[in-house]
Amino acid sequence: MKTAIVIVIVALGSVLFHLLTPWWWTPIASNWVYIDHTISLTFWITGIVFVAVVLFVAYCVFRFRHQEGRRAAYEPENKKLELWLTVATGIGVAVMLAPGLFVWGQFVTVPAGASELEIVGQQWQWSYRLPGKDGRLGTTFTSLISPENPLGLNPRDANGQDDLVVEGGEIHVPLGQPVKVLLRSIDVLHDFYVPEFRAKMDIIPDMVTFFWFTPTRTGTFDVLCAELCGVGHHIMRGKVMVDNEADYRAWLGQQKTFAQLSARTKTAEGTIKAPEDGRALPASRQ
Repeated sequence: MKTAIVIVIVALGSVLFHLLTPWWWTPIASNWVYIDHTISLTFWITGIVFVAVVLFVAYCVFRFRHQEGRRAAYEPENKKLELWLTVATGIGVAVMLAPGLFVWGQFVTVPAGASELEIVGQQWQWSYRLPGKDGRLGTTFTSLISPENPLGLNPRDANGQDDLVVEGGEIHVPLGQPVKVLLRSIDVLHDFYVPEFRAKMDIIPDMVTFFWFTPTRTGTFDVLCAELCGVGHHIMRGKVMVDNEADYRAWLGQQKTFAQLSARTKTAEGTIKAPEDGRALPASRQ
């Protein structure tokens, strides 16, 4: 009897904690409120199932408690019950998966006219690259990564000469304009995550992953790495600043291009040469 009461208290307490908790959602700052809706739907479905299962366990503990003279009936199989549970479970899983697949399709379907922003993860900092006046990102070579060329840009690609390179620190994006985020890593697995944007994507070495979002309010937002990437994982942080159009243009005007940065680090042997057989990652064409 006491055990059944404790189980009921656990079920009801879990529901009350969920409804009354003061730290539910971080305020959203992008167009991806659909992700919040999907998570809420998942919580409702799993929550209802959790309460139903726990209350059923409490009922069984009470209903079939030990009593003098009662003997348990041996019934190893119940095909009707098994069929009902299989169908109900399948429907529940489908209901949870369908909204997620719908939102995922939107998450990776970039609208026309979106600007591009490349984010490069490395132990343990974020670096960024924006297309220059030509509107195109140049190609990159993993073998070209060096202290003088930390992002591995291809100096032979004319499209990359005017690319804006931002190492560490913060990145700015314009308010109300869709941004296609291109992600690559130069060492290990990372995960770019801005909680207020509901934006999160794994970054895999030798691959370019992507998603898009539209900032909906100005402000400064924390960038986190959501994939354990080594002993300095906890310090791999950054800032995204959402600006109005005037402030964003002013910030862009202060950034250096790849050509300008290369001129500073040019050695007596000349500019860095792209390898003949290197493998390029044409980020802007993924």
